[in-house]
Amino acid sequence: MMRAALCLLMIAAPLVRAEIPLSTSGLDLGYRNMYNLEFGEAHKNFNAWKQLHPEDPLGPVSDGAAYLFAEFDRLHILQSELFVEDEKFLAHENQAADPAVKQSLEAELARGEQLADRILARAPRDANALFAKVLSLGLRADYQGLIEKRYMTALTGMKTARNLAEQLVKIDSSYYDAYLAVGVENYMLSLKPLPVRWLLKIGGARTDKTEGIQKLRLTAEKGHYLLPYARLLLAVVALRDRNSGQARNILEELVREFPRNKLYRSELARLR
Repeated sequence: MMRAALCLLMIAAPLVRAEIPLSTSGLDLGYRNMYNLEFGEAHKNFNAWKQLHPEDPLGPVSDGAAYLFAEFDRLHILQSELFVEDEKFLAHENQAADPAVKQSLEAELARGEQLADRILARAPRDANALFAKVLSLGLRADYQGLIEKRYMTALTGMKTARNLAEQLVKIDSSYYDAYLAVGVENYMLSLKPLPVRWLLKIGGARTDKTEGIQKLRLTAEKGHYLLPYARLLLAVVALRDRNSGQARNILEELVREFPRNKLYRSELARLR
């Protein structure tokens, strides 16, 4: 059974400490609110950005991210205990998803993709538009995999996101947020048995564990909007790998940066 990216990554190498580069202006403020679990404020900031920059596809896609993470929070999807043991993941009783949230999420992602496609029609190498599409595909795949448990559908979206992310980093190798999509697919699928990996490769999937390590670390160390998300993934990874010391170090840094995030605080307290 396929699982979404959050619960399947494994990274053994230590994380290089770096400043989480979110400021208090523009889209950054919305992401800071989101990572602090202040979703109402995040929506306000993303909506303000959309009004000021109505042609920017990252505005609606980022607003979609706030809807997704709010639903994750409500359903306790990101509780790390859920991902440390596969049995807990499979035995977890599904809670009802909010159809209004799904509708809002899909509306924002569709709007962002429409704006991105419009830009790419006249400027196929526009990095901002490509990243908006990568992010939109990843968010939709996360909803399909982690909430709806539609793992094969999520895998298809993940592969498409990875293809676009590879195009993006060829255009701009310093667009470090995009490497997450490449690393996620490679790592997730590299954990499958050899016959499964062979079949997935025939279908166009990537299963290179070494490449996955390299790309995931790039986002965790040098990313921007997705850097805190990558750090959370690495904390979950460390717990699954029984490396509580590394998980504690990552969570301590996240708590310092986002003190109102109760998930970070509760998981850190549990480790202590």
